[in-house]
Amino acid sequence: MKKKYFTVAMALLLSCSMLTTSCIGSFSLSNKLLSWNKQVGNKFVNELVFFAFWILPVYEVSLLADVLVLNSIEFWSGSNPVAQGRSVIDGKDGRYLVDCDGKGYTITSENDGSVVRLDFDEEDRSWSVTADGNTYELLSFVDDTHVKMPTVDGGYTTVELSQAGVFAYQQMATAPVMAQR
Repeated sequence: MKKKYFTVAMALLLSCSMLTTSCIGSFSLSNKLLSWNKQVGNKFVNELVFFAFWILPVYEVSLLADVLVLNSIEFWSGSNPVAQGRSVIDGKDGRYLVDCDGKGYTITSENDGSVVRLDFDEEDRSWSVTADGNTYELLSFVDDTHVKMPTVDGGYTTVELSQAGVFAYQQMATAPVMAQR
């Protein structure tokens, strides 16, 4: 009886492994986003941008787009659309065009024509996102050691660009999530 279960289990395991073999993919969108984040500033600014993009689920959306759409396109076509100049993303709810002009990114929905824009303003040294005519500041450099960051309640706080400052912002940003558990 044990030999029969072992044989069935092995056959099932081999069948499943044949179904799940595939190319992992290059995760181009997520890697480009992470590469961009590494160029924003020093390690403390990079960490703050990471948390801001975590609060506004930018990283989660880019990873989901890579896993569900872009890596599949790369597997079947042999090329990833993000690795090219203009990115075209076919999502479950529509098709999106992503353009980079060196100062920011424009994401356009081909369904309804809506546009989301990520911009860096060199004059006031800030990153912002614009959607539906409304602009929201993601982070703004106050001086060489401080930035202004969004809070979960919609306000802003000044964060010191140090390990302690980034840790304090991390605690503040994750507190509401931890409280829900």
